[in-house]
Parts: sequence; C-alpha cells; structure tokens
Amino acid sequence: MKAEIITIGDELLIGQTIDTNSAWLGGELSTLGIELCRKTAIKDGKQEIIDALTESHARVDIVIITGGLGPTKDDITKKTLAEYFNCGMRRDEEVLAHLTQLFANRGREMLDSNTEQADLPELCHTLFNNYGTAPGMWFHAEGKVTISMPGVPNEMKGIFTEMCIPKLKETFPLPLIIHKTMVVLGIPESLLSRKLAFIEDALPAHIKLAYLPSYNVIRLRLTGYGEAKADLESEMHPYYTSVAEACGNHLLALKDTNPMNYLMEWFIKSGISIAAAESCTGGMISQSIVRNAGASAVYNGSINTYSNASKIQELGLSAELLEAHGAVSEECAQEMAAAVRGKFGTDIGISSTGIAGPSGATDTKKAGTIYLAISNGTDTMVKKFHLFGNRVQFMERSVNAMAFLIHLFLSKHYPFGPQKKVN
Repeated sequence: MKAEIITIGDELLIGQTIDTNSAWLGGELSTLGIELCRKTAIKDGKQEIIDALTESHARVDIVIITGGLGPTKDDITKKTLAEYFNCGMRRDEEVLAHLTQLFANRGREMLDSNTEQADLPELCHTLFNNYGTAPGMWFHAEGKVTISMPGVPNEMKGIFTEMCIPKLKETFPLPLIIHKTMVVLGIPESLLSRKLAFIEDALPAHIKLAYLPSYNVIRLRLTGYGEAKADLESEMHPYYTSVAEACGNHLLALKDTNPMNYLMEWFIKSGISIAAAESCTGGMISQSIVRNAGASAVYNGSINTYSNASKIQELGLSAELLEAHGAVSEECAQEMAAAVRGKFGTDIGISSTGIAGPSGATDTKKAGTIYLAISNGTDTMVKKFHLFGNRVQFMERSVNAMAFLIHLFLSKHYPFGPQKKVN
C-alpha cells in the first residue's frame, strides 16, 4: 500500500512555515504498514491542486492533503475538491452545531465565512475536527482514498489519529508491521554500522535495520513485516537482543526517546539532585533538563559563566588555573562541575566549556572543541569532544554529548542501566 502527501500553502514554499506535518504523517503511515513514496508542496491555486491530485492518483492508492481549509478567500481546497470529484456542496449540520458552540464559548461573533466552513463536498465523508473549526474530508472513489485535513498541526494530528487511522484499517488490508527502536549515543554512524554488519547480513528479507542519526544520537530501528504478531515478535527478538548487546556502553535506551528526557526520568525517579555550570552552551543543557515535568524535584539550578571573570566570581575558580590551562580545558571543566555541585548543594554537578566558533579558535583548540565534566564529589569524569556544525548545531550536539557522559557516569556509579535488559 502506497501513499503520497500534498501540502498546500504559499507560506510553505517561501520558507515562512516549516512543514512538520509530513514528517509526523510519515511516521504514522509507516506504523500502519503504508509506504510514503512522495510529498509535494504546492501553492494555493486551483490548477496546482488539480494537477497534483491527478498525478498522485496515477501513482498511489492514498493521497493525503494538508492545508487550505481556513475561512479566508485564499483557502480554496474544498471547492477545488468538489470540482475535481464532480459534485456539489452540502451543509454538515453537526459541524455547524460544533462551530456555533465553539464561537459562543469564545465570546466571538460567527461570520458568514465561519458558517461556510460547515459546507463540504457532497461526495466526502466528514472528518470531524474536535480541535478547531475546519473539518477534514475523506473521499473514496475508484479504489483510491483522498484525505484532506487542516494544516494546523494539532488539528491535523487529532483528525488523523481519531478518524483516519480507523477508516484506513477498515478500508485496506494493511500488513502487520512491528517497529522496535533503541537509542545509541557517542559513536559515529559509520563505526556503528561496521559493528553491526554481521547482524545486518543475517537478517531475513522481511526484517530490516535502519539508522536514524541526528546530532550525535543514532536511533536504531528494527522493522519486521509479517502476518502473525506473536510469531513476528518472537522472530525479531534475538536480532534485537544482538543489536543491543553489540552497541555496548553506547546503548542508552531500548525505546525511542530524547536522551536527556530519558536521563531526567531516572534522576526524578531516583531522587538524585543535579546542577549545571555552562559556558559555551549558554544554558542549552539546562534548558534540556528543565523542559521535563518534575525536574524541580531534583534540579536545583544552573549558572552560565560565559567569561573568565564570571567563572572566578560565581564559581570560585582561581585565576591561576585559568591562566595555566585556559578556560577551554579539562582542568577548567573539572573545577566547574565540582564548584557548581557545591554551590547548589546537589548530588551531581555537570559543566561545559568550549569553543562554539567560528571565532575564538586557536591552532591547538579548534572551533567545536568542548570539554564536558560530571562530578559527584568522590569522582569526576571529564571528556573532550570535537563537534562540528554552526553555533546552534554545536550546542545541540553538546546537549547529546553531555547525555552520553551522564550515561557513562551513572552506569559506573549508580544502579543505572536496566534498559539494557532486553525484554
């Protein structure tokens, strides 16, 4: 079963809005066993919509459209779909009642343009929108399904999850597909691929291993296709176990998760407190910590000592240490981690100091050089990384590099790592 996505909106073409809908839909379709073959972005134009639909219907069974369903004059998708499917319009009374109640609750006047959002092509099945004003549409003609949904991400996700997935399962004989994901840190994709080559060579044709790298993190996804769920899971298990074991101490989690979120789950559950001292990362590591609900129970605070003067004044580092080794050094990172732990009275202190670039680099310390440290008072672990990318990318990679260092430290000193037991 194959599908294509058509995204509608001038704002997508000029870069004013980033298309996150297609990425999310791709993941959902994959879980259903539907292969996403292509996505096309087009302007809000009748002929562009008709041409894109005609071309997509010639290639695939399912076409998903997002965007162009608002109450303004430039949103022409509904009328264009009615013309494409050669039908008139009807008023959906359930949608109208929903709109009337929604505007009453908001204390807003309901204009004619809002009322007209309840008008839909006669041949479509209404995809009710519990999260906004524009309903979606489902067309099933000549064995092809066309789905049209709003471009607002939370509305699109709600409609697709609640309405489209059940209808797709009813309409098409979808294959059984199982995804099993794990998260790996601190190893280049090429080196990891070499470590796992013997497992990949042994995989049967209906089980595949995918590498999904991003900013020093690699998600390994084992995907199996079959007919009986229990049989397929049983067949996949030894391969999944072998992959996990081959990753060694680079394996963080046996699920698809954000590395720092996963670590913070452990900190919160264990009650181990933590504080951070940051220099080159400018608070981004701290931000990755506090975005987790419940972080206040274990995260006492952070300090951003971007200059040497602030390192001396706020953390108590000695001018002699900075003069002898420099701010970007193992010694400085180690002292920062120990100092912030003492300053905030936590079990663990972490620190970052480096050169985000492009300025500040020297012959011996290139842009992208960073020292990360973690200390619990009795032991301090420091690791030097050579990262790449622009300043923002450098900081993103630094967050995940810190996650790797924390993972190594916890595995050494705490009862951390039950995630490596493959169930």
